[in-house]
Amino acid sequence: MPELVEPFLDNLQQVRTLDELTRHIVELRDTLDVEHVVYHSVNSTGEQYAALTYSDEWVERYLDKNYARIDPVVQGCYRRFVPVDWKALDWSGKQQRDFMAEAIDAGVGNQGFSLPIRGPNGQFACFTVNHRSSDDQWEKYTRENMRAVILAAHFVNQKALEIERGTDLVDQKSLSPREVDTLRLLAMGYSRAQASDALSISEHTLRVYLESARFKLGASNTTHAVARALSLGLIVI
Repeated sequence: MPELVEPFLDNLQQVRTLDELTRHIVELRDTLDVEHVVYHSVNSTGEQYAALTYSDEWVERYLDKNYARIDPVVQGCYRRFVPVDWKALDWSGKQQRDFMAEAIDAGVGNQGFSLPIRGPNGQFACFTVNHRSSDDQWEKYTRENMRAVILAAHFVNQKALEIERGTDLVDQKSLSPREVDTLRLLAMGYSRAQASDALSISEHTLRVYLESARFKLGASNTTHAVARALSLGLIVI
């Protein structure tokens, strides 16, 4: 539950440097009771920052072998807007299976949950927790703690932006609350019918909100509008 991470979030407000944030990731790992926590961010100019609890040896090997090119977690998060359990990713290739076996030998958990985060001005981040457990144990853990993990992920990303930019605030297009709600639900994978039901409005009214948001964002279609809203930080999922 979100209450699980409240002490961590309180301490996070005092963080002023990226080095301090890295140390707090260790605290978060212990709070969430998982094997590892990883936060990796790439800003609009390509600069990268990572705060993680993996061993230095595994990080060096990962970078030396350029494993990002075959890592299903990295590849999957770049193509997704919603959180993903590692079991839902494609591990069928020999390279991917060998990579996972090597990662487990290096202390990486066999189970994982990753959250792609698209922030302002092209920022992309990925937040991951992983652990050693059976499928049943991991299903129970994610069911009970997913909200806490997602909450922690977005606060860590917000703090990283604040440290990097001096503020986590950016100039934003002016979308109405209903336009934001509509785009957020579509970004989460809702159909138009499901979104209109969730908002207790007709599909016709939903289309009006979508067209208005698309016009404000200069988007060519609904998918483009959702992508622009995510990249500008107007919606968070």
